Amino acid sequence: MTDAPEPATLTPAQLPPVAREVFRDGMACLAGAVNIVTTDGPGGRSGFTASAVCSVTDQPPTLLVCLNRGSSAAAAFAGNEGLCVNTVGPDHHDLAMLFGGKTPMADRFAASAWHSGASGAPVLEGAVVSFDCRIAQRHVVGTHEVMFCEVVGVETRPGAASVWFGRRFHELRA
Repeated sequence: MTDAPEPATLTPAQLPPVAREVFRDGMACLAGAVNIVTTDGPGGRSGFTASAVCSVTDQPPTLLVCLNRGSSAAAAFAGNEGLCVNTVGPDHHDLAMLFGGKTPMADRFAASAWHSGASGAPVLEGAVVSFDCRIAQRHVVGTHEVMFCEVVGVETRPGAASVWFGRRFHELRA
């Protein structure tokens, strides 16, 4: 038996992050609701498709929403105080793809029916659930802005929901 040196032990703070591709492949295995996040106000009308949305607390009711700061929607969200998280079902897959791509903003909104929530943000007609919110806090983390959004209104419509898993849509029914 040889006296091999013990491997160096790193503290969690010293561990390097995994490669971007490894992280993205792992995230493809993490199912997430498909949401069209919208805003309107002094910064302009805008929206994007996101699965990076989650509940934070119910006191006060708060959602976390992540937005890439390099996206075409970022400037409008930076200039507005309200947003709406519209969770979609199978009948909105094409719309989710429009809001997730390079389609001009006016064309994105022209593809469906909307009404304004109390925050002024567009609420998608027929969404499974829409959370109308005021943006309470913002934090920059890497390439993204993390917004903590207090919910000021909720609209629901029973039906199937969509999740993004394995880089494609999947339908969920109760």
